[in-house]
Amino acid sequence: MTTMPAPDVVETLSEPAPAKVNLTLQVLGRRADGYHDLQSLVVFTALADRLTLRLGVPLALSVSGPTAVQAGPVADNLVLKAAQGLAARIERLRLGAFELTKHLPAGAGLGGGSSDAAAALRLLARANGLALDDPRLAAAALATGADVPVCLDPKPRVMRGVGEILSTPVALPPLAVVLVGPGFPLATKDVFAAVGLARGGRRHEPCADAAVPSGDKALFAFLAEHGNDLEAAAIRLAPPVADLLAALREQPGCRLARMSGSGTACFGVFASPVEAAGAARRLKATHSGWWVQATELC
Repeated sequence: MTTMPAPDVVETLSEPAPAKVNLTLQVLGRRADGYHDLQSLVVFTALADRLTLRLGVPLALSVSGPTAVQAGPVADNLVLKAAQGLAARIERLRLGAFELTKHLPAGAGLGGGSSDAAAALRLLARANGLALDDPRLAAAALATGADVPVCLDPKPRVMRGVGEILSTPVALPPLAVVLVGPGFPLATKDVFAAVGLARGGRRHEPCADAAVPSGDKALFAFLAEHGNDLEAAAIRLAPPVADLLAALREQPGCRLARMSGSGTACFGVFASPVEAAGAARRLKATHSGWWVQATELC
């Protein structure tokens, strides 16, 4: 009896790449090198892209999914940039082919590309037995993009500097949200330029991490005092952002509505998942050109 050789086993790993939401975003100042110092309370949602790594094959990337057309050229994707950045820091790094399923819009301030890149680094860490706090992962993350470090271990945190200074995780109450995008991106550099802060200029002083309260009532008082400094600039560049905010604020149960990151996506925080789902249904029905999703912060 002839024994047939066993087929090659291809190891496959998978990770979600959750949407990032900036509950607050303050521009503390602009440094002499032109970069802006930020302070932001960053959270993540149950809504996510999905990244799969197939090991034992050459480094590659394929992209599919509802928002894949917005992802741009594969060669420019941050997933590949992150993988190449880690490979440059770790000799004989075990790589493979990535398959990215896109659900998040691009250029909307939800950190889709950055979260995808962070998921790639987590997958490579798993494949190579690296701890998530390995400094080479952090270095590759920051080299890939300013929002990638906070996405590497996606938990609520205060992010400072240009994205490299992270607090320990912050405890927050469960929050239901509706994410809304107008269907077009806005370049981050253009929004920061519209803020018009001169080099060396200061706007705010940083607050202590302990200032972020965990109780529901105190949290919303904190959020009311700490907005998004980029929102007004983004609205000047893209007036439809104001329409998104107005539509969210009109929805029953909306406790807070503002822009996330540098835009153009906005979010509304609702009193319950039921009210968030109802708001999402109404917004989809009345604004067919908008990208609308109800989800929860996690």
